[in-house]
Amino acid sequence: MNCKILSPQEARGYSPLALAFVGDAVYEEFIRTKILLQANTSANKLHKKAVSFVRAHAQSEASKNLASLLTAEEEEIFKRGRNAHSASVPKNADVTEYRAATGFEALLGYLYLTGQADRLDFLMLEAYNVISKESANR
Repeated sequence: MNCKILSPQEARGYSPLALAFVGDAVYEEFIRTKILLQANTSANKLHKKAVSFVRAHAQSEASKNLASLLTAEEEEIFKRGRNAHSASVPKNADVTEYRAATGFEALLGYLYLTGQADRLDFLMLEAYNVISKESANR
């Protein structure tokens, strides 16, 4: 991690959508690395697998399952992200799922920017496990 670590107060000064912007990138990198290390396969197969983890539906399901693990501070950041009004919603997601996914990404962005690497890794791994379990049950 080569970026400046922000204090919680500084990080809260950013809009929830800005936090989600960073959280999206952090989560995408985590997922891509995780699936690559599990199977050295074609880029197309890796991409399809990654999409199944980073799409709004999957992140929404993960956030529901992680809710009981969040601290009060984390829950507040998640809710700020969930309640933020984005200019658009992807065509493959409903508004409720998209907002929950935005809250999840905002939380990840906040943890990343405040240097809480262990907590960030824990929550991303938990999300990965929830989504893996859900896709195995389909």
